[in-house]
Amino acid sequence: MAGITKDLAHRIAHFARFPQTGVSLRQMVEFGQNPSQGTLLRAAQFLHDELPIRLAHRVVELDSLPDNLNQMPSVLRVKRMYIDSFNELINFPRVSDRIKSAVKNATVKGMMERRHLPGNHPNPACSDIQRNTSSTHWIPSIQHRYHYEVKPTELPVEVSEYNRSFVKALERIKRRHDPVVTTLAHGVVEYKQLLKTDRIDNHVQHFLDRFYLSRIGIRMLIGQQIELNQQQRHPDYVGVICTHTRVADVVQEAIDNARYICGDYYMLMNVPEIELHCPKDLAFMYMPSHLHHMIFELLKNSLRAVVELYGDESENYPPIKVVVAEGNEDITIKVSDEGGGIPRSAIEEVWTYMYTTAQTPMLDPEFDKSDFKAPLAGFGYGLPLSRLYARYFGGDLKLISMEGYGTDAYLHLSRLSNNEEPLA
Repeated sequence: MAGITKDLAHRIAHFARFPQTGVSLRQMVEFGQNPSQGTLLRAAQFLHDELPIRLAHRVVELDSLPDNLNQMPSVLRVKRMYIDSFNELINFPRVSDRIKSAVKNATVKGMMERRHLPGNHPNPACSDIQRNTSSTHWIPSIQHRYHYEVKPTELPVEVSEYNRSFVKALERIKRRHDPVVTTLAHGVVEYKQLLKTDRIDNHVQHFLDRFYLSRIGIRMLIGQQIELNQQQRHPDYVGVICTHTRVADVVQEAIDNARYICGDYYMLMNVPEIELHCPKDLAFMYMPSHLHHMIFELLKNSLRAVVELYGDESENYPPIKVVVAEGNEDITIKVSDEGGGIPRSAIEEVWTYMYTTAQTPMLDPEFDKSDFKAPLAGFGYGLPLSRLYARYFGGDLKLISMEGYGTDAYLHLSRLSNNEEPLA
């Protein structure tokens, strides 16, 4: 690895040999209900061990990309972000023996006292993700590493001080990684320009899937730890997870935002209507920001298809329909449009990063917005990233299209919340 010391390169390679430990949505919620400072310290210790492993996996993979993709300026910038965060974490002070002893004595040990933490189920997306099974290192299960229930007894003031200090480090890392999606997108643009091609091959496609899924997981763990340490808490939230996500409210907000963006972009007086058919009181445990992001991207595509098929001066656009169905395993959201559809030969291409019929925008090299705020419409990232967000918690996103008529998008969301992270 060029540009870093041999010792740091050795430590990255060492951590990358350890397997990653997955956490399910339900485990995060069960653990995060009314945590004590001691419990938060145990979670901090887990992240202090786990995050360097996840970051090291990505650094090694970025460094070994083929065909000079690993030498693209923007890819090198992303690798530097991950190296800096890895270095910051491994050099962050360990918990002192005094604090360890106090927290250990307060840790719930008996089976009668311990609150049961639900187990993980295999994530369906794992079959599509190349997993590393070559490690000979044993990492304790999540029940032993993430969830330690510590009694709310009097603990040394250093415990809360350590938690605050660790949260500040996590906030720095989170800010550092805000521009990762757009920066790596630029790296792929540079790579395509180098090879003088309009497409990326399957190897790069699978790499991007693994990389962005890992990023979702890293930001999820960091965001959850930061929020759990905040003093003010919403009754429906455990960290960043909403235990009572009202589907109709989130979808309606996405509808309003998508219609506004569409009207502003095309300068329309008459924006296509979007009809919502959803059980009014339907709610489940989920991340509202993830749900909004996925629905917004689907609606944005449908609105664009309808407007460009009928023209921006039409006064009679066919409505886009959003239908929400509640099942025992999944909540399924169907977005239907009459925007002309997609040729059958192009269906698989819409999942390819950088596949877009819009002009690819050029971002300033110092652009530092996160993936939720970045102008990705011209990068062809909307659908691939939305599918990853769905798959991260055991759901999926599928398209069925009738060329010459329109497209139906089916967003499946697991309501069981016990799928393990699809780590690779």
